[in-house]
Amino acid sequence: MGNASRRSFLGQLAAAGTALGLAPWTVRDMLRHESNAPLAPAPLVGGSTMVSTWTHGLEANAAGFAALQRGGNAMDMVEAAARIVEADATGLSVGLGGLPDRDGHVTLDACCMDFHGNAGAVCFVQNILHPLSLARKVMEDTPHVMLAGAGAEQYADELGMERMALLTDVSRRAWEDWQKTSDYAPVINIENHDTIGILAMDDEGRLAGGCTTSGLAYKMHGRVGDSPIIGAGLFVDPEVGAATATGLGEAVMKTVGSFLVVELMRQGQSPQAACEEAVHRIMDRMPTDDLQVGYLALSRNGDAGGHAIHPGFNYALSRADGAHLIDASHG
Repeated sequence: MGNASRRSFLGQLAAAGTALGLAPWTVRDMLRHESNAPLAPAPLVGGSTMVSTWTHGLEANAAGFAALQRGGNAMDMVEAAARIVEADATGLSVGLGGLPDRDGHVTLDACCMDFHGNAGAVCFVQNILHPLSLARKVMEDTPHVMLAGAGAEQYADELGMERMALLTDVSRRAWEDWQKTSDYAPVINIENHDTIGILAMDDEGRLAGGCTTSGLAYKMHGRVGDSPIIGAGLFVDPEVGAATATGLGEAVMKTVGSFLVVELMRQGQSPQAACEEAVHRIMDRMPTDDLQVGYLALSRNGDAGGHAIHPGFNYALSRADGAHLIDASHG
């Protein structure tokens, strides 16, 4: 793709990002990010690249590329992408409008990792619209990796993040209908696609990733899944690649799935082969008839791959020359 066409494409994404009201980042943050060189040079096959889980990844990736055009880096791409999905009340699985736990509370988990291998996470957070942005603040502005529950909410208050009710009329009615039987029986690729995992590589080959979710519908109050757990729901190795997971978090945590995918890539496997092996680890160890897990990976050279236990998992792959929704392989 020529430079003129690429500029036109990115210009359109930038306009869309402005219309969507993407959160600005400070000049201080941008200067700090731009001054940090990647840990190792990377041959860029496809240039800037984003992969995100599920159909909502297409809109998320568009917001990420708009952030890149506005001067951002890979971490800015991830945050901008997450904010779009977190604020979408039409979805029932991430952020606003997410299906609640069995007691009627929407509880959120999120994490992120940047191109230096730094990490931040929050879990069991309520009434905060953008938990991934909060996780990024934990990563960049505190000495910690994870804050939980009331402590994370207190930190959000200190940052001036507005609290708001996340249970919408639609999700409330769904919860009230569920209470008639209180039958906890998640359906694969419906309740189990409770996450958006986002992996990004910017024009300079810097990697970042993020994961944000409202968790399994009607879970026990206090349950935390894999999404905020570094190495389970997300892992980024700046020298190798990145991986994220979606599906039943308990299975991902038991096999430390995203770290496994990246470690297999370090040993020479392609992103696709690494995702397949991580899925097979789960299939070899536990019954999977009613259990779905999908992995998504991005290498330092821009190659991507995805694989799931069952059919139905898809992901968005976006580069400067266009975006595609891909049905992942399975089994």
